[in-house]
Amino acid sequence: MISDRIRRMAPSQTLELNSKIAKLRDEGKNIIALNSGEPDFNTPAPIIDAAHQAMLEGKTKYTQTPGIPQLREAIVRKLWRDNSIEYSIDEIIVSTGAKYALTNTFQVLCNPGDEVIIPTPCWVSYVEMVKLAGAVPVLVPVNEDNQLDLRVIEAAITDRTRVLLINSPNNPTGAVYSETSLRRVAEFAREHDFFIVADEVYEKLIYGTTPHISIASLSPEMRERTVTVNALSKAYAMTGWRLGYAAGPRDVIKGISAIQGHTTSNATSFVQWAGITALESCDEYVEEMRRAFEKRRNYLFDRVQALPGFRCPFPEGAFYLFPDVSDLFTKRCGDRVIDDAPALADYILEEAGVALVPGNAFEAPYAIRLTYSNSMENLVEAMDRIERVVGKLV
Repeated sequence: MISDRIRRMAPSQTLELNSKIAKLRDEGKNIIALNSGEPDFNTPAPIIDAAHQAMLEGKTKYTQTPGIPQLREAIVRKLWRDNSIEYSIDEIIVSTGAKYALTNTFQVLCNPGDEVIIPTPCWVSYVEMVKLAGAVPVLVPVNEDNQLDLRVIEAAITDRTRVLLINSPNNPTGAVYSETSLRRVAEFAREHDFFIVADEVYEKLIYGTTPHISIASLSPEMRERTVTVNALSKAYAMTGWRLGYAAGPRDVIKGISAIQGHTTSNATSFVQWAGITALESCDEYVEEMRRAFEKRRNYLFDRVQALPGFRCPFPEGAFYLFPDVSDLFTKRCGDRVIDDAPALADYILEEAGVALVPGNAFEAPYAIRLTYSNSMENLVEAMDRIERVVGKLV
């Protein structure tokens, strides 16, 4: 018999879709994947070279659990340079991706029965991470423009609120939260004595006029109430390298390190050395990718907006569009009825050969997610296919 906690866990819908796509491709079908949350670019050459050199130099052994001091020092410099937050290296822990840092953060901060407020739509893994910690996810919807609904958040706060999760730029909506909203959220945290967990993995992928602001930078008190989680995966095209980190109060980081010491130990040693090069020598590569993503976003947004039944707020960050497609529910093509977002995603996958993620995965059953982390050539072809099959719905 498996444990109750595992029976209560929902599988990752995004990873299940990847398996389905792989099976279709094995069958010889031409599938364009607009579902994957990772850059299509290769990792910049200096990062690959740094990893290779580290291996040649024998930097392939265990490291300190929180990470090599040189990388943590580089993260300290990055957080001051980019985010105006001052830390020491014992307030930093390096992990095997941001996902693991987030999971351990909830384990450290939450007791069973504590509540974690999560604005929705939200990334697919947040709810399950909170549940694994024995805490209770409290889902609060954002406004129609995908900005935080401060009144709904305030109404959700109770004596059991332990954490409010902030993900900006947001997956799946691409929203970048305003400084005004973040300052009000900071007031809530002070007034009601809870933590902020800030997932900032898309911070370097911003295209609009709203700047990324780290909530921990707003005041010394917020620095002590915030755990900032980030990774090199999205900005540096290092998804498979699995390198993330968390920064926060010393006792919280010590707790995360204790868990990590009994589970994964350290992040891969030579990847840590490559991470230093990424953080300190690869800004030009990040900017090149950001400009390409911006061009793709503009193209894809125009095409999606022109589709009948698609209503999409303009995203300012990350690499996703998240249109409301509820106007298509009850539409049909022949005997096939589009009852909901999963039905629409299946229809587009089977009839057009384009993979999208239904919004149910993100606690938003009215929507569907498209990613523009794919080549412009593929985006053009994908949208031509989608336009063709959506046009058949009546």
